[in-house]
Amino acid sequence: MARTITVASGKGGTGKTTITANLGIALTQLGYDVTIVDADITMANLELILGMEGLPVTLQNVLAGEARIEEAVYVGPGGVKVIPAGVSLEGLRKANPEKLEEVLTRIIGSTDILILDAPAGLERSAVIAIAAAQELLLIVNPEIASITDGLKTKIVAERLGTKTLGAVINRLTGWGIDMAKSEIEAILETKVIGIIPEDPEVRKSAAFGKPVILSAPNSPASLAIRDLAYTIAGKKKEVSVSAAAKKEGAIAKMLKVFRRKR
Repeated sequence: MARTITVASGKGGTGKTTITANLGIALTQLGYDVTIVDADITMANLELILGMEGLPVTLQNVLAGEARIEEAVYVGPGGVKVIPAGVSLEGLRKANPEKLEEVLTRIIGSTDILILDAPAGLERSAVIAIAAAQELLLIVNPEIASITDGLKTKIVAERLGTKTLGAVINRLTGWGIDMAKSEIEAILETKVIGIIPEDPEVRKSAAFGKPVILSAPNSPASLAIRDLAYTIAGKKKEVSVSAAAKKEGAIAKMLKVFRRKR
């Protein structure tokens, strides 16, 4: 039986899909059979980040009853298996998101780790993706709105019976980790299991449809994502962060104020 993890965020723009793609590859590099699923059939981006646009059978087709889930599985960069959502407007109209959990059960036995990239926020399709997994990996940015929206997502996941694996702070730059990390953990009431620094290589790689963990394997973000993979796999390793992340800044101070007001 596969381990199932939904990667989610309370708002868009957190870098959730980028983390999903690169984390899937990092876990594959550790020797696991990993399948990543783009569960966002309305705003699909996973296939763009992986450079896998235009595939003939997608999750849209499966959810419309036009294909079997096995037909929508492709081998992506780094050997990770990928189920793209599809970008067809006609396919979107026909697809029934309610069938997601049902169709995923057909491939549970053929992979070690199944990672779902959920739609951002808490719309119906996002809730379905969260409910379909055993665990939730919460992606937040170091800003109040992202963290508080992330808390809402975590609360919904717990009500659905999905265990929170932990939170990942993405795109961190210029503020103090030691204090701010504990503040975020206090607000979210969960452990921060990954800290990924702002890294220009991520944007550069995305522009060319190449995962940063393959195009720039020694960049700060790639090292941090690899650390996250070790943590999720149960292997102890220090989190990699940039030197810039060791300075306290405005966001950390804002978190202090937020805590006092709770």
